[in-house]
Amino acid sequence: MWIWLAFMVPACAAGFVLFRKMTIPQASSQSSDAFRLSVVIPARNEEENLPHLLSSLRAQRYRPYEIIVVDDGSTDRTGPIAEAYGATLVRGLPLPEGWTGKNWAVWNGYLQSTGDLIAFLDADVRLAPDALGALVEARSRTNGVVSVVPYHYTEKLYERLALVPNLLGLFAFTSPFERTNPQKGLYGSCILTSREDYERAKGHEGVKAELLDDLTLGARFVEAGVPVTNFIGRGQVSFRMYPGGIRSEVEGFGKGAVQSTGKLAKPTVLLVALWLVGLICAEAAPFVLHTAGAPVWAAGYLLYTLQIYYFSRHTGRFGLWLPALHPLSTAFFLYIMLYSSYRVLFVGHVPWKGRKIRVGGDRK
Repeated sequence: MWIWLAFMVPACAAGFVLFRKMTIPQASSQSSDAFRLSVVIPARNEEENLPHLLSSLRAQRYRPYEIIVVDDGSTDRTGPIAEAYGATLVRGLPLPEGWTGKNWAVWNGYLQSTGDLIAFLDADVRLAPDALGALVEARSRTNGVVSVVPYHYTEKLYERLALVPNLLGLFAFTSPFERTNPQKGLYGSCILTSREDYERAKGHEGVKAELLDDLTLGARFVEAGVPVTNFIGRGQVSFRMYPGGIRSEVEGFGKGAVQSTGKLAKPTVLLVALWLVGLICAEAAPFVLHTAGAPVWAAGYLLYTLQIYYFSRHTGRFGLWLPALHPLSTAFFLYIMLYSSYRVLFVGHVPWKGRKIRVGGDRK
């Protein structure tokens, strides 16, 4: 059992190597609207989410020059809601062969924009009043493109099952080994770039067929010599990912769960795997309570639980008890991986928002 403990401690410690509190620096009091900022929002059936984002954009201290909502074939009130909030609405654009829906929507939003800076925001994002100003300053300091992994706001139990997938996703973006990764990705929910840098990287047209558009787009920026910096959104940028039910949550996480690992640096993959194996081993503690090694197994479970409570403070709101009952979320993550593997290896396409997107990028 002491050999097992000798494995558990470094496995748990791998999480601290991967995780960095890379929050967005606060905007200075001297911040001014020095750049014209265009906000582009691709939206497909987002009547529930869109009012939250548009309201938060109205409350920004750094006021956007223009807000463009691209209605990606919605069948609900997405378009009228965008117009009611005074946004410029782009709609009625047939999806060409060779493009995924979101990439086509974002690209057309860019074509309509006129700002010096462009923020690409998913419709489920919510912003604190200083968020845009802080992002603009962060982009100026890094002299490149920035993205944010939003803080995950949850309400229902099934949403909170996303705890472990969210933690693993956060590891992928804060890992120190990703700093020099030539395939370094961006987080697509919240990206801020200058128009010049976006055009140098050939924008979403250059990744038009990619399911993992944000990860691939980050690599295009790197190829173009534009620094890529990722932050975590606690206190500034949040989202509620899948309020529409657990099916949408499974499809959302499953569409890129397997493929995304191929974009990460090998040390990141190895440490994530080490942390995850240790977590699963620790979660076996309830099954060995009758053995002599029970105290050691229980210590491992407690160690991981305390660590998950710490990480979840920066990741999202998952309730008081779910981090202690993390085996539920681990089981959900393993199901997501099986589902994603089945879709990639045997079906050949993934469903998302009423469309079927072939693995490799072709639309069906």
